Parts: sequence; C-alpha cells; structure tokens
Amino acid sequence: MHLPWCIRKCPYCDFNSHAAPESIPFEAYSRALIGDLDQQREQVAGRPLTSIYFGGGTPSLFPARYLERLLRAIEMRLATVADVEVTLEANPGTVEHDAFAAYRDAGVNRVSLGVQSFSDRCLRAIGRIHGRAEVEPAIESLRRAGLGNFNLDLMYGLPGQTPHGALRDLEQAVAAQPAHISWYQLTIEPNTLFAARPPRLPGEEALEAMHRDAGQLLADHGYDNYEISAWSRAGLRCRHNLNYWRYGDYLGIGAGAHGKVTHASRGRIYRYSCQRHPRAYLQGRWRAEQRELDGAERVFEYFLNRLRLRECFTPGDFAARTGLGWENVAHRVQRARQDGLLEVRRGGFRTTAFGRRFLNDAQAMFLP
Repeated sequence: MHLPWCIRKCPYCDFNSHAAPESIPFEAYSRALIGDLDQQREQVAGRPLTSIYFGGGTPSLFPARYLERLLRAIEMRLATVADVEVTLEANPGTVEHDAFAAYRDAGVNRVSLGVQSFSDRCLRAIGRIHGRAEVEPAIESLRRAGLGNFNLDLMYGLPGQTPHGALRDLEQAVAAQPAHISWYQLTIEPNTLFAARPPRLPGEEALEAMHRDAGQLLADHGYDNYEISAWSRAGLRCRHNLNYWRYGDYLGIGAGAHGKVTHASRGRIYRYSCQRHPRAYLQGRWRAEQRELDGAERVFEYFLNRLRLRECFTPGDFAARTGLGWENVAHRVQRARQDGLLEVRRGGFRTTAFGRRFLNDAQAMFLP
C-alpha cells in the first residue's frame, strides 16, 4: 500500500512521492485504497496473504487509526496467514515517538526506519529533514513499543563521505542492534534534483573500500547478507522483500503502486500500475496500465530479481515462477558459469562473489 506524501521530497529520490499539501486527505485517500483493494481482490481469491507493506512517501505521516482501518479492511477481504508481516516505513523526523505504540496496536509488527546516516553533515548534504538527534530517540521508542523487529535503512557513498565515515555509520547502526539493516549505495537517478545539480560523490576506490569494510563489519556482528543490500539477524529476513526477489506475486494499491499477478491455470503473468498522481487516484481512476508479460520479459525479470539473493535457484523454481521450461535459459546459465558469475551449490545455482560484485553484468546476460 503506497502512501505517497512526504514533508519534502529529497533531492536524490526518484520514487513516486509528493510534497504534502497543507491538509493531507487521509479520509478520502483511505477510502480510495479500500476501493482499489475491492477491485483487485478477486484475482487472488483463496491465496493467503503473507505480508503487508506500507511504503511511500512517508507512511508515518498517516495517523495510526487510518492504518488500523486499512488493515481491518484487508483482513475482511483477503485470507491472511496467522503471522502476517506488517511493515511500516517511518522517517525519524515525521514520527512522534510515542506513536509507535499506536502503530503497534493498529497491527504493525515491523518498522523500517529511514535513518540514511548518523552524520548530521551527511544528512544535510542529501536533504533529509531529520538529524542524528531524532534517530536515537526513535530507535528507543521502537523498543519501548515492543517493535524489536525493525530495519535501519542506511546509504553509503554520500557527498563528502569517507570510508571511515561510512564505517562509523554502520558501527552506530549495529550498536542499536536492529533485526535488519539495509545498506546500499547512493546513485544519481534521472529526473531528480541531484541529476540536474549533481553533488560530488566519493570515487570508485573509496566506494569499494566502503563496501568491503561494511561486509566484514556486519558479518562480524552476526548479520547475514542474504541479499545484495540486505542484512539480517537469523530468522528475521524481510518476508515482503524476499517475495519480490523470489519473483513472487503481489498486489499494488495506492498512487503509483505496481503489482504482479500470475494466473497459473492460464499460464499468464500480468503486471499493472496505478495512477501516479494522488489527485487522479483520488478520483477513482485507479488503474493506469496493465499488460501481459511475454516469455523474454519473464526470463529477464526472474533473473533480475533472483540473482540478488545469496540462496540458490533451481530449474524447478524457474519453471514454477515463470511457467517456462529450463531449456529457455540453460545455455545462458552455462555461459554465466563459464564467465565466473554463477556457481553450482546443493543442486542449484547462485551468484559467485565475483557475480555479486558485478551483478549488473550477471543480470544483463538474461536480457531479451
């Protein structure tokens, strides 16, 4: 469920987010989300829902009572597993810290906190509205609310950042003992303020040192690098994101949301997107586009996602997820092995350390 408003759009952000109006239409937008859900639910009837993710934008701008209403609406319309994972993205600068208890009572059981850095200088350089002073109280409030399953979202390669500074960020993150850490490089995306006025970023050698030192530090503290930019304590991987990376199905609800649904009986996979602008979405014109994926798109999408994971994929998994036979990709998998990008492990395949370092090259081998 995409909640698209932020206090202010960050200069590096290419997500579908919008500066919040003076009065966010919480009530009208919640009704629109439920209407969109009603329109979509039949295509997944009988399939159990394993995770719900409130993304944005800044979902923590929404009062807890609206999230509770949305969660009840979902439960009334879809089958859910008993231990459904419910994640809320939150910004340390937009949450009244005591509100975490209200979100917990509403049904949220996992929080992703957009820290980005513990350095005030770096936070200013990337246009964040919070400072370090807001981060530590937010983390403490999560613990008081009983939300120990939380992720800290961090970036490296920030303007003016040194390898020592990046490692210092991670040391402070690890000291907070989160269940999960997302650690990824700042990239300049088209149609952002940073694309128009690029900041000076660290060079390749510095970036390589940041990545190498981070991996060692996180491993030393018991975090498993199960995905290219995701690290978790044992048993606390992000179920929602794992579904994406395993090329699973999901409903996308909200302005700019995307979804993917497989109709196995018909051998068809569909992707769709919702209206990007909240104004159009609020008018009830929810769907912007829907199309069926052809075989070449299924192949590329499967490997685009699957190669990010450390776990193995198998010919059987490929067939189950795409509806295609292994003969469609066997020669390309073999070529990736010959190039040192893939290896055989326990009857399956996975990226090598070399393949993870040059992940784009591994993924590109499966382009149409």
